[in-house]
Amino acid sequence: MTVLAFDCAVTGMTVAVVRDGVCLASLAEEGRDQAARLVPAIATVLAEARVDRRDLSLIAVTVGPGSFTGVRVGLAAARGLAVGLGVPLAGIPTTSVLLAQSQPGQRLAVAAIDSRLGDWFCAIDEAFDGKLAAPFAASAHDFANRIAGRPCLVIGTGVKALAAALVAAGIDAIAEEAVPDPVVLACLADHMSVDAWRTHNEREGLPRPLYLRGVNITLPDGARRTVE
Repeated sequence: MTVLAFDCAVTGMTVAVVRDGVCLASLAEEGRDQAARLVPAIATVLAEARVDRRDLSLIAVTVGPGSFTGVRVGLAAARGLAVGLGVPLAGIPTTSVLLAQSQPGQRLAVAAIDSRLGDWFCAIDEAFDGKLAAPFAASAHDFANRIAGRPCLVIGTGVKALAAALVAAGIDAIAEEAVPDPVVLACLADHMSVDAWRTHNEREGLPRPLYLRGVNITLPDGARRTVE
């Protein structure tokens, strides 16, 4: 199985081509303007991997939670490639990728993404398998209550602030800054076969954005409004 995997949901973008669990080429870029930079980045990674786009078996993309614009850019590109190449599309929650990047241990693994609105998009790996936890939105205070004082490893973007808040609440928390790894994303998608993903797409439709709240927009008069 040859998988093209990419993430735009958190910050910047990451892209990789993975064949049977082995990374052939990858790229990570910071900054915005993913809409303009993603397709050229994909072309670069395919060229470095020496993989023709028609030889791809599967497209894998993060579906959120994360940046509204980033999630939409990634999904739009993934949908277009999947339809154009006639290959199935695997949509994986961003928090599942982050949890799968954490090292198994005695600490509770927590994926967290700064919403930039005073709270966090989180998932807790209570099953200790890195991929089954459902994401949710919570303030640092509510999150501290939710994990009930258990020692934890917080992995994600901007998580030093969350870990500090948890420590202040009396919780033994350590932070690991990370963005979603496209190789891990590809490997998570590889848990299902190409035929299984194709059947899933036919039954459920192509992946949709995973949002945990309405979208905050700025109106022409400068007022802010949340759109569900």
